[in-house]
Amino acid sequence: MREADTIFPDVPEFSAHLRILREVRLANKVTNENKRKKLTKKQRNIILEKTGGRCHICGGPIDGIWVAGHVFAHTYGGEHTLDNYLPAHRICNAAKWFYGTEELQWILKFGVYFRTQLEEIGNPDAISLAKCFLEHEKRRESRRKVPATMETA
Repeated sequence: MREADTIFPDVPEFSAHLRILREVRLANKVTNENKRKKLTKKQRNIILEKTGGRCHICGGPIDGIWVAGHVFAHTYGGEHTLDNYLPAHRICNAAKWFYGTEELQWILKFGVYFRTQLEEIGNPDAISLAKCFLEHEKRRESRRKVPATMETA
């Protein structure tokens, strides 16, 4: 496993590296017909207790709605077993998606950098990117079948 600690000489090389990570991720995707069975209340309690009621991705407390997220992504062949589930906030699990380790590290580093740039008043590049992001989030939310406030655990 390679970590996201490489210093790239320019944007095109960095962008090409990210494209390669995506291609590798998609090439390793497994078409698994193994359907996930609904977890029982007892199984969900066991999963939630593994982390003391905290999201395994962000570490925040889980209050209310949560999902049983795969540790080893089902898309890569991870099983639907109690050993392969940990509790997560819905938004954390959705953000993790099925990215590989290095790709997710780059996303996190990029996100942290973007956040600090956005906080600097007058950074037009960050403001422009934030506007595009908010428009994207509005479009994405409008496609949801069930409003987030109506979901059930």
